[in-house]
Amino acid sequence: MNRKKRHWFWNLLIVLTLAACLFAFVIHYKNWHKIEEGQLKVLSGIYYQRIPISKIDSVQFVDKLPEMERSSGFSWMAKEKGVFKDSLTETKVYVFVDDLRQQKIRLVHDDSLKVFLNFKDSLETQQVYQILKEELLSNLKDPN
Repeated sequence: MNRKKRHWFWNLLIVLTLAACLFAFVIHYKNWHKIEEGQLKVLSGIYYQRIPISKIDSVQFVDKLPEMERSSGFSWMAKEKGVFKDSLTETKVYVFVDDLRQQKIRLVHDDSLKVFLNFKDSLETQQVYQILKEELLSNLKDPN
């Protein structure tokens, strides 16, 4: 009975690889957002945007994403995430879309930078849209 013993290094490497894959799945699984201190912060995997609400020029709902060329990112089933280049204006566009079938929030900030954003839950998307719209209106009324 000759039994081979597996080396501890390979066991550790397997466990670390599985943990890294699980971590990557969790952070890409959905869009994580927070509105605090006058900023909208959006995180999805390695893609992160911090947008000062005072710099937002417009907020609106759109049904479809425009034609864009992917610089980096991925598409999987109904998800679309990454950095794209607008084919008309040649500007960067950040896309954080959890469900392509639902409406997306289109943010324009700093005059030309665009962000498309939605969440799996359409009610959460509408709630974030309402908050941003109210903040934008209050900034227009009080331009201090």
